[in-house]
Amino acid sequence: MPHGADPQIGLSKAIRQFRKERHLSQESLALTAGLHPTWISHLESGRVNPTWANMRRIAAGLEVPLSMLAARAEELERKFQKIDQKI
Repeated sequence: MPHGADPQIGLSKAIRQFRKERHLSQESLALTAGLHPTWISHLESGRVNPTWANMRRIAAGLEVPLSMLAARAEELERKFQKIDQKI
């Protein structure tokens, strides 16, 4: 992971959820978004954070508005923060 980059767990989970809801493999999403499948895997596991340009590509590949992807990421991030607070 790049120095200074915090994993975006909510975003990682949101991308995975949308991908699975659409019955897409990581490879097919990568192909549609113009990205490498390994990078999609790293993204979904929280090892890398996307640039804004790549977020637009991913949203297009998932066929969802970027705002919808961001909203779900925020929702999941709050969920994981609550779990962390309980531990």
